[in-house]
Amino acid sequence: MSLQPLPLPGAELALDPAWLAPAQADALWQALSAAILWEVHRLRLFGRELAAPRLSCWIGDPDAVYTYSGARFQPRPWPPALQPLRARLQAELGVAFNSVLANLYRDGRDSMGWHSDDEPALGPQPVIASLSLGATRRFVLKQRRDPACRLALDLPHGSLLLMAGDTQRHYRHALPRTARPLGPRLNLTFRRILDP
Repeated sequence: MSLQPLPLPGAELALDPAWLAPAQADALWQALSAAILWEVHRLRLFGRELAAPRLSCWIGDPDAVYTYSGARFQPRPWPPALQPLRARLQAELGVAFNSVLANLYRDGRDSMGWHSDDEPALGPQPVIASLSLGATRRFVLKQRRDPACRLALDLPHGSLLLMAGDTQRHYRHALPRTARPLGPRLNLTFRRILDP
């Protein structure tokens, strides 16, 4: 693995822009596009329930139930194409991931607002392995205490971003909308739900 640490104070970030070879990334895109049952998740924000601006699917072991933004998600079974990926990540990172949130951004209008993956079920220092497939999108992190402290990354097809340590405690992250014409992007964020 060639994850390279990224300089961001108080965060533990690393990126491998070519974790999957192009042919592997293409094959995974094809397999998952056919296998994942996409749905629109409803989120509670500022007291209102809204449709998330992307398609999603919560996948995991049967007991990896996840509560986020007032909604409780029962995991769908692991598609066969994700099993080798899960095993490779466990071998390389030493983390027994028991779930993955799959998000499909259909074009540049689909997005993810500012948030931290800091739900109690993820533990005080969650390890999140984020694999990107499809169109390259800009991913941004900003420090909670000093929003001027930020980092923007382009995440290409087959890239793996690792967020660990105190990253979620000190930073929020987002995938902003863009007016540029873009194809779809599929993102897989592998997680470990504690004491499911």
